[in-house]
Amino acid sequence: MDPLPRRRLGRTDIVASVLGFGGSEIGYERVSVRAVARLLGSALDAGLNAIDTAECYGDGERLIGAAVGARRREFSLFTKCGHAAGWGRPDWRPAALLASIERSLSRLATDHLDLIQLHSCSLAELRAGDAIDALERARARGLARYIGYSGDGAAARFAVECGRFDTLQTSVSVADQEALERTLPLARAREMGVIAKRPLANVAWRHARKPAEPYHQTYWARLRALDYAFLKGAPDVAVSTALRFTLAVPGVHTAIVGTTKPERWQQNAALLQAGPLPPDEFEKILARWRAVADASWEGQE
Repeated sequence: MDPLPRRRLGRTDIVASVLGFGGSEIGYERVSVRAVARLLGSALDAGLNAIDTAECYGDGERLIGAAVGARRREFSLFTKCGHAAGWGRPDWRPAALLASIERSLSRLATDHLDLIQLHSCSLAELRAGDAIDALERARARGLARYIGYSGDGAAARFAVECGRFDTLQTSVSVADQEALERTLPLARAREMGVIAKRPLANVAWRHARKPAEPYHQTYWARLRALDYAFLKGAPDVAVSTALRFTLAVPGVHTAIVGTTKPERWQQNAALLQAGPLPPDEFEKILARWRAVADASWEGQE
């Protein structure tokens, strides 16, 4: 398999593999350190060099630190802050954010982060400015090289407009295209690094019936309405087309995909060997979205 292509993350000096690893699944699904070491070790060997996680992803940060901390020089490390007590219990006080960042460094077995991101911080909190101030202090202290915002919608637009962040992590997929007009053109003009989250839309099309897990339901319903022809073919074709669509969006530098299975990451990387998505296929997906999507189809956290 050819090495993964890499792209410079906007105006930063981070050159990231186009396929990055997301740490939510390993944290929430109680994967062993041995399994994570095998998963990430094989990914690093194959050319992946971007790992993204968050302090609220269960035991994810500790697992990453224990599994590949000794290989820290081989990859760029991103994490997020704002939910130190767990997802859904945000705390945007500067002291709490700085304490969370220091805890993340300890868990991840590193003395610095390449990127620290505010995790779904509300528009009101962003406008208040204290949370952004905290990240800027963390950067000034050398705890992180760059700062970013992870989220969608109006808050993501403000994060781009305010000019204080180096990167934007936002949802971009065949089932989530709001960012293509709302945030990405301006982010690209300002040379921000763009990290695509949920690039495979949770592979929600694999469910014949409405999934029980609420996290998958929105994309499942959208994909039923979009009724893309490519999703009706072979599973590898569907995944390949969806992933290559996200990476073909102007301004996107890397797509973060999570898994607990080493073979799944290798399969996704192999699918990129097909090369860039042809422009006519890209345009068909865009056109279908524009014909079907309505104003309620906002970016999903």
